[in-house]
Amino acid sequence: MTTALRSRVGVAALLALLACVWFANLDARRLIRPDEGRYAEIAREMAVTGDWVTPRLNGIRYFEKPPLQYWATATAYRAFGLHAWTARLYTALAGAALVVLVWRTGRRRFGATAGDLAGWVAVSMLWMVANGHLNTLDMGLTFWFGVLLAGFLHAQRDTATPGERRTGMALAAVGVAGAVLSKGLIGLVLPGGAGALYLVITRQWRLLARLHPVAGIALIGALVAPWFVAVSMRHPEFARFFFIHEHFARFVSEETHRRGEPWWTFGPLLLAGALPWTVAAVHGFARGFVAEAGERAFRPRLFLACWVGFVVVFFSASASKLPSYILPVFPALAWLAGDVLARIPARRIAWHAAPLIPLGIAALVLGLRAERWATDKTPAVLYARFEPWIVAAAVAMLVGAIGAIVLARRERRGAAVGTLATAALLSWQCAITGHDALAPSFSAADFARSVDAVVPRDCPLYSVGTYDQTLDFYARRTVTLVAFADEMAFGLSHEPHLWIPDLERFDATWRAGGCAFAFMEPPMLDALRARGLELREVARDTRRVLVAHPDVRPGALP
Repeated sequence: MTTALRSRVGVAALLALLACVWFANLDARRLIRPDEGRYAEIAREMAVTGDWVTPRLNGIRYFEKPPLQYWATATAYRAFGLHAWTARLYTALAGAALVVLVWRTGRRRFGATAGDLAGWVAVSMLWMVANGHLNTLDMGLTFWFGVLLAGFLHAQRDTATPGERRTGMALAAVGVAGAVLSKGLIGLVLPGGAGALYLVITRQWRLLARLHPVAGIALIGALVAPWFVAVSMRHPEFARFFFIHEHFARFVSEETHRRGEPWWTFGPLLLAGALPWTVAAVHGFARGFVAEAGERAFRPRLFLACWVGFVVVFFSASASKLPSYILPVFPALAWLAGDVLARIPARRIAWHAAPLIPLGIAALVLGLRAERWATDKTPAVLYARFEPWIVAAAVAMLVGAIGAIVLARRERRGAAVGTLATAALLSWQCAITGHDALAPSFSAADFARSVDAVVPRDCPLYSVGTYDQTLDFYARRTVTLVAFADEMAFGLSHEPHLWIPDLERFDATWRAGGCAFAFMEPPMLDALRARGLELREVARDTRRVLVAHPDVRPGALP
């Protein structure tokens, strides 16, 4: 076997091993609320109804986000069935594909060693792993931004031919289109802002001629326009809500989604999310502003640093903040960190691994005392089940950090980075898998069995004063909302027959008699009984109560 063949076999074996670790736990955890349940349920309703134009949540029009991930997940349901792993499949595939993209692009743009190390960084950073295993929209969005960045880095090389520039910018345009169909106008704003920042810093205005804007805009329009036109023709109210309310109002007003946080929120999240490569990521970001010899025009490291800086500043200025919003910076940080790890003396990698030792010890101590975080809704017994997983995660991180330090001191650069990355991936996966111990509090999966057992399909099920996004998915049915609108307020304003807006009207409906069940939180049960309603309790856990109307015969209940 030749050296080249052995190398290819080794790479294939390593990729297979990492893939097994990456995909192993997709079905090991129940979906949790709100995001996982929401996006799983929208796709379920799309798969059931066959309506690929109008997203619906609980049967109600839901125009907060475009449909690309819903389409992918609904397709997975139809192909493989309705499961937690099919609900997460698109996100996991997007994360895995992004890791490969970072690796291959890094090798071509920054050299073989830097590309290999960037791949290790990408597969093991906390925020990449965590968001690659949650059914939210941000990993899909980040994948498409990765496609955009890879195409742009390829097209803007100083040595690129005209054909390579056209191909690279076409790939970048596909990335923009995928981002727009994933999460809206942010797919245009972030690339435009980062590019403008780069041009202001460098004053390399001649690069504008390399962008092929007419062809790019035409390609983006051809990919994104069909759905936007179709949904607007079917629902004339869509455009105002989607473009004004969900973009501009969301950015400037905390009242729109009540997600206001301090301006500095993303700083700590960024440092934590880059673990175990925080030191290398910060170093790489800083080096991005240092001019490199031989860069006559385009400066890729500076562009990546501008991307990171603009994304963080943009979302920090927004009135709406969620931890996953900054995920798009991590492919750029992986390239910058891989470049640093390839340049520094191998022995200095030990200093990048050293901070993981006190962090691992702290996690070990916290893992042994997890019950202290218990509440009435998440009791100590659940945290006790979570503890072994936290301990395992901490031990994996400690062993990996120590091994990386030893290997770095022996100047085995690749082995040191690979050891720490593998340990980190295992550590994060242990913690993610173990979180299912808390699922009785954060998911209605178990509670849905009680619903399935006693609530006939032709009998109304009311959700009073609350809405658990995971209940619809696991019960395979929608509910009638009562005195609760929240994110479905816009859809309900156009379909008011789908809910009961206040308790007074619910009171009258319930007293009218007939087969009926209601789902609520325990305080609401007390409030309704105080109003004199007869409610026969059927099932209960720490967060949820299922009650039956007195007309439902007791013999029909378990």
